[in-house]
Amino acid sequence: MRILILNGVNLKQLGTREINVYGSVSFDEYLDSLREHYPQVQFEFHQSDDECELASLLAEAVSYDGIILNAGAYTHTSVVLADAVRTTSCPVIEVHISNLFGREQYRRHSALSSCCAGFISGFGLDGYRLAVEAILKKNNLV
Repeated sequence: MRILILNGVNLKQLGTREINVYGSVSFDEYLDSLREHYPQVQFEFHQSDDECELASLLAEAVSYDGIILNAGAYTHTSVVLADAVRTTSCPVIEVHISNLFGREQYRRHSALSSCCAGFISGFGLDGYRLAVEAILKKNNLV
């Protein structure tokens, strides 16, 4: 089982950025706990502030059983990423650490949700674990 996790713009600062919204755990720390909890899953992780790099990674993700995508602010604007998600042959789960619907109005729109297999928002970093569970279930592994 192979799962690709893609984090977008500004998510490199997890653990230090707006701790009241995103928490105090870095993504590297959280990823270690995911790997420990799911030893049967090979996780590959990329973070980029570059929209085109994220689109390329999505387009090249042909050998994965699922993709977890937190596009950050690109969620609200990126037709490029939406088109890239549409080209993938495996399920893409859109994840957001904060509850988008409890924040500013402009954050309540996602250009990606309509082309993703699912949407998880507001559960902190645990949203990634929930996405892993969804991918495992979709592949009949739970």
